[in-house]
Amino acid sequence: MSTPPTTSAEPHHAHHHHAMDTAPAPQGATGMKGVLLPVAIVLAIGSIFVSVFLAAFHAPRPHDLPVAVVGTTQRLEQITGGLELGLPGGFEVKRYPDANAARHALQDRKVYAAYVTGPEKSAELLYAGANGPSVTSTVTGAFSGVAKASGERLTVQDVVPASAGDTRGMSVFYAGFGVVLAGFLFGMMTYQMAPRLEYRWRLVSLASFSILAGVLVAAMAGSLGFSALPGPFLGIAGVIALMAAAIGSATMMFMRLFGRAGMSLAAVVLLTFGNSTSGGTLPTAYLPGWLHPLSEILPVGVGVRAVQGLSHFNNDGLTAGVAVLVAWILVAAVVLFWLDARGPRRAPVG
Repeated sequence: MSTPPTTSAEPHHAHHHHAMDTAPAPQGATGMKGVLLPVAIVLAIGSIFVSVFLAAFHAPRPHDLPVAVVGTTQRLEQITGGLELGLPGGFEVKRYPDANAARHALQDRKVYAAYVTGPEKSAELLYAGANGPSVTSTVTGAFSGVAKASGERLTVQDVVPASAGDTRGMSVFYAGFGVVLAGFLFGMMTYQMAPRLEYRWRLVSLASFSILAGVLVAAMAGSLGFSALPGPFLGIAGVIALMAAAIGSATMMFMRLFGRAGMSLAAVVLLTFGNSTSGGTLPTAYLPGWLHPLSEILPVGVGVRAVQGLSHFNNDGLTAGVAVLVAWILVAAVVLFWLDARGPRRAPVG
């Protein structure tokens, strides 16, 4: 960054030589610094990774998980009280006029379960197996307790079952993790392998990587491969491509803004915080309060929700997801244009 601007008359080799002069010690850290610096940086990133994932998943419990209840005002109050007693702060109870409305809310992922009270001490619990076994066990456990306390016979029905190729509901997490890792590696390697590539060609490279990543992941996870994500092929491929582009361009932006430190920063923000708050293993309602907001602004969280919506929940989260991913790509593209395309070439990152 400290390289003075060169005039157009100055030959390219002179500029390159000049850049080397203004950046002494290209061999990097030596001595004890060379011994200890990589240890310190990697241990710091590793500690953040472990502590964030433990904070998110060591004892997951829901916070205000939305659930539906169909019944009289009196029953609503009893059920709400029973849920609060069993799992304080765990559920946000919403009243629906009838079973049909509650079923639609479940299919749109506005709620994660619906408790429908019936005649003669009977009740039905509607749930969505596609939300994964953890959510299923949470809601069946909680509502079984409610039914038992009021002496109701409870029947359960899976309204949105998981796809046959994804019985644990984890495929979207692994797909998301893989896309984030690939995007991070692409963003890092494009500057390492082609430090002087023109801005427009770097964007062509990013677009090529993203589109191919979208097609490959959609083919592997969808009907052509493991049948884990049953959504429309083009929709899944499109969202995955946007995720790949958002992660790749954000990594490039971090590296151009912060040099070598940008790589560590991208690893912490995009890989650690991104994957731990993605909602791929558990819905974001299970995250601690301080992590929850990240699921709505980091690329992997909004991408995972959009893919789940496309696959199971009537496109829940699709519009917001596309908007956030496009915003990341545009901001990164503008920053990279500002640093790479305007004026003279800078010294390469690295």
